Amino acid sequence: MHKNSYLSAALIWTCSILLLCLEPANDLPKIEINNVDKLAHFTFHFVFIILWYLYFKSTTKIINYKTPIILFFVSLVFGIVIEGSQQVFTTSRKGDILDVISNISGAFTAMVFLLSVHYYSNSKTKI
Repeated sequence: MHKNSYLSAALIWTCSILLLCLEPANDLPKIEINNVDKLAHFTFHFVFIILWYLYFKSTTKIINYKTPIILFFVSLVFGIVIEGSQQVFTTSRKGDILDVISNISGAFTAMVFLLSVHYYSNSKTKI
């Protein structure tokens, strides 16, 4: 895949998170599944890290274990800013610490996945 495709995917995903999280609550479809919003937050941040990682990997030949860790912290700040924005800038949404925890869980899972892939792809195993 071309680096511009990765950048487009990462930017579209990031903007989609912003729009969905700041959209008035009554404009969103009602889904009657317990904690489905927590799964959505987990998925938002898991995919966020994967897409940005793929973009950075496509733009440089040197990518190391620090990249997923940095992206984890970017995702953390991004999620906290969104939750704060819900509290301050919307009338039908409230910042939720459980959403932040779900964001962190998704980001952490993506980070561990990428670090594992990085470790096992760089290890020199002799059989």
